Amino acid sequence: METSLYIHVPFCAGACDYCDFYSVPILPLRSTDPRPERFVQTTLADAERLFQAFNPACLPTLYIGGGTPSVLGAAGILRLLGGLLRLITRYCAIPAEITIEANPESADEAFLAAAREAGASRLSLGVQSFHGPSRRAVHRVGPDETLLHRQLKLAAEYFPAAFSADLISGLPFQSAEVLHDDIEALLGHKPAHVSLYALTLEPGTPLAQSNTLPSPDEADRLWLYGRDSLEEAGYRQYEVSNFCLDGCESRHNTRYWLMQNWLALGPAASGTIIDDESGTGFRYTIPPDIDSCLAEKVTDTLDSTTLIKETFLMGFRSTKGPDEDLFRRRFKRSIGEFIPSTLASWQARGLLRKDRLALTREGLLFLDPFLLDAFEELELDASLFPC
Repeated sequence: METSLYIHVPFCAGACDYCDFYSVPILPLRSTDPRPERFVQTTLADAERLFQAFNPACLPTLYIGGGTPSVLGAAGILRLLGGLLRLITRYCAIPAEITIEANPESADEAFLAAAREAGASRLSLGVQSFHGPSRRAVHRVGPDETLLHRQLKLAAEYFPAAFSADLISGLPFQSAEVLHDDIEALLGHKPAHVSLYALTLEPGTPLAQSNTLPSPDEADRLWLYGRDSLEEAGYRQYEVSNFCLDGCESRHNTRYWLMQNWLALGPAASGTIIDDESGTGFRYTIPPDIDSCLAEKVTDTLDSTTLIKETFLMGFRSTKGPDEDLFRRRFKRSIGEFIPSTLASWQARGLLRKDRLALTREGLLFLDPFLLDAFEELELDASLFPC
């Protein structure tokens, strides 16, 4: 079986007001806190059980995210990634892409050197913004602008042509000028990949109650300005929120968008395995608790209807669209046989490409309405779904 592996590190130095990911607060590099070491030990033991159960013959990508993996420090990432790779080599080859997420406040030179020594080939750095008022308004923990630049310089030195950075548009106190300065400052460090996320107000997060945000229309204009600026600088949009230089796509995230298998470990992590012959699968989720482990996972069956919808939900985020050959193998029919009216309507409006089943550059801006049309058409004729 071919599958990727995701590890969720459930620690953060602080909670940003926009974030609804599971994490627990921890002081970076505090050696007296037993939780990071306990997490590493539990994860490696769970990985052993997971590999015994699934016996992967190929593991193309490994992604250590969170949370903030860099709060594990140099010694912690050496133990975690080193242990994982020793286990992986008992089953298959080392992954071609190994990504580690980090935040500037904890990604010091010792951590970067250890990550590279342990085998990481790609670094994903959470910048979000250089603008002090915007960062403070969302309680973004981390260094001031000078130190941010110092950390980015180190990231570029340790992961030349292989580091990614995140920015957010629509933050409090953000204008087009502020976003322009953020993009210019980031691109000065020559990242290979940039994620530009439009701020999403998740229910229950402190930011959902804020009155300092741009209006919805202004937030949309900000993101479009950011997209255009990145493209003008030579970064190609290959997914709704992701831009890269040629050949520098995230292979791991691309597997999600193509609905290819992935295993996962760590509190709140979720893995998905699909049976291509039956067009069904299952998903397991580890409870969002620092003390939870693989043995406590909750498993759900994924029927064909659910998988087809998820394939559209994920696949049409990409500028290449869903994998049409894989879709036909799984579901015994083409995408066009399931949603012919939706495809015809959106192509007539110039929002669907003519050379492949993918939304155009402008069509991506209307992904949600497209999916609503596709799902409604799917539900009209249940006879289309494989048994």
